[in-house]
Amino acid sequence: MELRPIHMVDVVGQYKKIKPEIDDVVQRVLNSGQYILGKEVTEFENEIANYLGVKYGIGCASGTDALQVAMMALGIGPGDEVVTTPFTFVATTETIVLLGAKPVYVDIDPKTFNIDPALVEAAITSRTKAIIPVHLYGQSCDMDPLMAVANKHKIPVIEDMCQAIGADYKGKKVGGIGAMGAISFFPSKNLGAFGDAGMVVTNDQALAEKLRMIVVHGSRVRYKHEVIGVNSRLDALQAAKLRVKMRYLDEWIAARQTAARWYDKGFAGTGVTTPFIASYGTHVFHQYTVRIKAKRDKAAEQLAAQKIPHAIYYPIPLHKQEAYLPMTDASHAMPVTDEATAEVLSLPMHTELDEQQIAHIVNAVREAVR
Repeated sequence: MELRPIHMVDVVGQYKKIKPEIDDVVQRVLNSGQYILGKEVTEFENEIANYLGVKYGIGCASGTDALQVAMMALGIGPGDEVVTTPFTFVATTETIVLLGAKPVYVDIDPKTFNIDPALVEAAITSRTKAIIPVHLYGQSCDMDPLMAVANKHKIPVIEDMCQAIGADYKGKKVGGIGAMGAISFFPSKNLGAFGDAGMVVTNDQALAEKLRMIVVHGSRVRYKHEVIGVNSRLDALQAAKLRVKMRYLDEWIAARQTAARWYDKGFAGTGVTTPFIASYGTHVFHQYTVRIKAKRDKAAEQLAAQKIPHAIYYPIPLHKQEAYLPMTDASHAMPVTDEATAEVLSLPMHTELDEQQIAHIVNAVREAVR
C-alpha cells in the first residue's frame, strides 16, 4: 500500500470526513444573520459545560483571551504574582505580564512535564493571587496536592487546559477542578475551530457573571459598563462548527490514543522515552512527545531529511525568553525544564494517522538513535 502524505496535524482530512455537517451549519448561520454571540454560542457553551461537568461556559475569542479574562475576573493586576510553569506556550506568561503581574515559575515533573506540585508552596508569597497549572500535551497535572496547597493559602487555581480538553483526573474532566478552566479551540487542538476561539469554564456563578461582562466590553446591558472589559466574543460560525465537532470528540480522542499505542509499540526497546501516562488520569494526546537523550537533534534531522513533520515543544522555556527576562527571577533554577528542552521531540499526532504512517515515522527515528 502506498504511503499517504504525513501531516503534523491533518485538519483538512478531518474536515473532509464531516464536510456535509460542517457546510450545513455554516449555511444555517449565514441564513440567520446572527454572526456574533446568539443561540449557536449559547448552545455550544452549554454543551461544553455539560461535557466537562461544570455549571458555566463563557465563550471568548481565543485560548489566550480565556487565560487573560480569567485573571481579569480575579482582579489580577500590577504588583500581583501568579505561580505557573516555565514549560509551556508563551500565552500563559504573556497574559500574566499584559495585566501588569509577575510570573513566578515552578519547575516541572520529569515524567509528565507538568508543574511539580511539591514545589508550588515554596513559590507562594503574600503577593500570589493565582496558580496556573498547565495540563501539557493532553495530560492533567496532579491536581489533588496542588489544590491542597492552593486551598491552604486561599489562592484560586486557573487550569490552563488549552491542550487537554477531555482529559480525566481521577474520573473527573479537567477544567472543573480549580476556580476556572481556560480552553483553546485553535484549529490544531483536539477540538479545533476553523480559526481562533476559546472558552472559560467555572462552577462559580459570580465569576461566570463577571466573565460574561468582561468579554463584552465589561457590560451586561448595552452601553452600561460595570467593569473593565475587552472585546473577546466567540462568533456564531465558530460555535456552530465546534458543535458539530463536539459529537466526535470522544471518538477522536480514542483515535489519538490508538495512534499513541502504535508509537509506543514501535519505540519499545529503543533509547526513546515514550510519553508517561500517570495512573491518576487519562492522556488525550494533543501531542505525542518523546524524550531522546543526546541524539534528539539527530533524530529531528533524520525526520527532516525524509520530509516527516515534527516539532520541539518547547525549545526555549519561558524563564529564558528574552521578552520576559526583566520579570524573571534568575536565582530560581529550573533544571528539569532545561533538561526537557534539550530532549523533547513531538511527532505527528492527529485523528487521521494510520499504522503504516506511524511505522514510517518510528523507523526514521530509530535509524537516528541507533
